[in-house]
Amino acid sequence: MNDLPYADPARFVALPRVTGLALSIDGSRLVVVVQEPDTKGARYSSALWQIGVDVGTPPVRLTRSEKGESGPAFRPDGSLLFVSGRPDPDGDGDDEEASLWALPETGEPGVLARGPGGVGAPVVATGSGAVFVAGARLVDATDADDDRRRRTERKDRKITAILQTGMPIRYWDHELGDESPRLFEVDADDGSLRDLAPDAGVALTDAQYSVSADGHTIATTWRRRRSAGRFPHGVCLVDVESGRRTILAEGEDVQFELPVISPDGRRVAIRRMTDGDFDTPFDLGLEVHPADGLSEPVAVELGDLMPNEYVWSHDSRMLFVAGDWHGRGPINAVDPETGSVVRRLVVDAAYSNLCPSPDGRYLFALRSAIDAPPTPVRLDTALSDQQPVLLTTPAPTPPLPGRAIDVQTTVGDAVVRGWLCLPTPSSQPPPLMLWIHGGPFMSYNGWSWRWSPWVAVANGYAVLLPDPALSTGYGPEFIARAWPHRAGLVWRDLEALLDDTLARPDVDGARTACLGGSFGGFMTNWIAGHTDRFDAIVTHAGLWALDQQHTTTDGAAWKSGLFGTPAEHPQWYAENSPHNFVDSIRTPMLVVHGNRDYRVPISEALRLWWDLVSRYDGDPDDLPHRFLQLTGENHWVLSPANAQIWYETVLGFCGLHLARSATGAG
Repeated sequence: MNDLPYADPARFVALPRVTGLALSIDGSRLVVVVQEPDTKGARYSSALWQIGVDVGTPPVRLTRSEKGESGPAFRPDGSLLFVSGRPDPDGDGDDEEASLWALPETGEPGVLARGPGGVGAPVVATGSGAVFVAGARLVDATDADDDRRRRTERKDRKITAILQTGMPIRYWDHELGDESPRLFEVDADDGSLRDLAPDAGVALTDAQYSVSADGHTIATTWRRRRSAGRFPHGVCLVDVESGRRTILAEGEDVQFELPVISPDGRRVAIRRMTDGDFDTPFDLGLEVHPADGLSEPVAVELGDLMPNEYVWSHDSRMLFVAGDWHGRGPINAVDPETGSVVRRLVVDAAYSNLCPSPDGRYLFALRSAIDAPPTPVRLDTALSDQQPVLLTTPAPTPPLPGRAIDVQTTVGDAVVRGWLCLPTPSSQPPPLMLWIHGGPFMSYNGWSWRWSPWVAVANGYAVLLPDPALSTGYGPEFIARAWPHRAGLVWRDLEALLDDTLARPDVDGARTACLGGSFGGFMTNWIAGHTDRFDAIVTHAGLWALDQQHTTTDGAAWKSGLFGTPAEHPQWYAENSPHNFVDSIRTPMLVVHGNRDYRVPISEALRLWWDLVSRYDGDPDDLPHRFLQLTGENHWVLSPANAQIWYETVLGFCGLHLARSATGAG
């Protein structure tokens, strides 16, 4: 077992991983993005590889640079576009911003377009070949030259001031307010960028957009600031030639997201989500809107499936939808005229990066499962519940150190299920780690590089991955069971599945640890104050004082609108805010947090750490708690070196306290 890279965090974080997929417009070439640590192990860098659309074709590496390449997209002439900060051989060497590059079928890549502040991944109109990119302008810049001059001045003078005019002011790990996000069309002749929305202001913040095949129309999210700090997504259509915008969908308490325009430009698939409130859960569904707005949208009938990604067939007659469903992530083929599911292509795992072939015969995708990292596959669009054809990948993964099995229990009228990852059987049953997922609106149904249970399994643990109340893919009633985020009801599901699992003979029920991140970190914090059944608790990016977090997070408008204030809902805050139960904590805790986490600000960890340390009345050298502070990370641990330290610290902390439990030491 220990010969496998999973047992050694240093080797595990160095494994190459597939993170993206792109299909040429003629369907003959398939490119994957492969991510590996750079030469210093300081950051992950990506390269593009071409793989075969048929089985057995050996992969060929297409790009190589220290900066890496990402965002691949093909043009009709077969050239491959990508984004990279690599040096331009024809430039002065001083420009490190991400530029748009073009790699012809034969020859060397060259810069196609650049803009002050860099550009985002390209989107290509499959019929006309028109190319579009996201970018930004400094708020006061008059044009590209003025923008570049102002950016240079800010950099040289180390100016970091931002005069805010409203909410939001942060997003995940970066500041907002100094730039106005834009959409640009790339000139086919000279690579200049034509601003399609010079008056956008903040409307294109975190924009999601798609392009019709003829390149005449863009469907994009469009945001407007509302009262009480709200900033909802709507969707508008942009006429590329004139820049004229037409609002297609928007509302006061409704989010319209992920607009995907059909190739013929007649329809737009949009994910619609009501915000919900303290008494009413959010509601999320998929709609197909007529682009002319002359008739009502068609609701897509997906049952329990929570849509995460969808793509049109090239003839616009079919919509392929992937999402969470019962611990997996199937793909459904949907008739856009009626919204009904024609067939379920596959249901064995979770799928993303959907790429339909132009002849309509195949759908290429990345397949991921609890026991399988993302790998390219080919699906037959005419078959139901098929086994995918695994294509040759440049990033094969070594055999696992164990196996994953489906487990479930019943809580009231609900079935609560999850995955149990077990090491190779030995004479001694392994101790168990309970891992609580974040979100909370997500599901354990795919591979994770950041929280891989197989690293723990290779080091002698069993890992339980439950989907408790609030998890997605089990229908709205499953979410409503614990609405709004009632920790005690979520814990009821977790503990029921945990108890059933610990009764198994292949698990050591006397040695357990509880771990969670984000919402899972909130739960571990709450659990720490309600039970001493665990030998160790790890809380990563966890919420601690809800009255504090709800108004300091980058999503303060949503949080405050949903939960209200302690004065409005005193009983809820009293029962659910973990900090109220600090005096009951008896279990050693490892607190992990990134300083650049704006979703769950570092103030949560700082307050938790103070509450733990200040209440410990023993010898300071015997303090059982630890704080792993990651000053350069955000909500996730993204660098290889810090990821290695994360795994080593978590395994070391849990190993120490579970070993003490086994020996009976205090």
